[in-house]
Amino acid sequence: MLRVFLVDDHEVVRRGVADLLDEDEEITVVGQAGSVSQALARIPALRPDVAVLDVRMPDGNGIELARELRSKLPELKCLMLTSYTDEQAMLDAVLAGAAGFVIKDIKGMDLVSAVRGVGAGKSLLDEHAAAALMAKLRDSQAKKGPLSDLSDQERKLLELIGEGLTNRQIAERMFLAEKTVKNYVSRLLTKLGLQRRTQAAVLATELRDQER
Repeated sequence: MLRVFLVDDHEVVRRGVADLLDEDEEITVVGQAGSVSQALARIPALRPDVAVLDVRMPDGNGIELARELRSKLPELKCLMLTSYTDEQAMLDAVLAGAAGFVIKDIKGMDLVSAVRGVGAGKSLLDEHAAAALMAKLRDSQAKKGPLSDLSDQERKLLELIGEGLTNRQIAERMFLAEKTVKNYVSRLLTKLGLQRRTQAAVLATELRDQER
């Protein structure tokens, strides 16, 4: 028997979901809570297999609740149930250890299947959430590189230095005054922790080779 705990600040929603899940012979709803504080007090004592958590609640949010519950109960599976298709919330939920993220307009039997799937150890992420997560991780990795603090204009400037262009040529290419380019180059070197223009040119070449 799959033991499920429901957390939502709307009693009508909790009752509806509870009735729906209780119709399944292999699922039993062992408890409900209408706030984060109630959930933190009741769930550790009941030790359910799955917690269905609303994302937005009056005294906190389900994502932080999922993180805290899983720190106490590592075996607990958390399924986020929300009215909001917020990409950042989906990503935060996954990073908090939630096993799935479903929207409240989900069909009844699909929700039952989602709860059973999460209880069986499956990860329920739609393609949109999975793609967004991968994009965020790639962006995080990119920000760790040497260009993380550069603006688009500074990246372009570095690229042109790597091509061996003079300040005058760069000024013509970027539609800037030559004096402005000189100042930009000095600032760029400082940001990169470099002392000479030739060092920037070498860096640009290395980065270009890595991208190929």
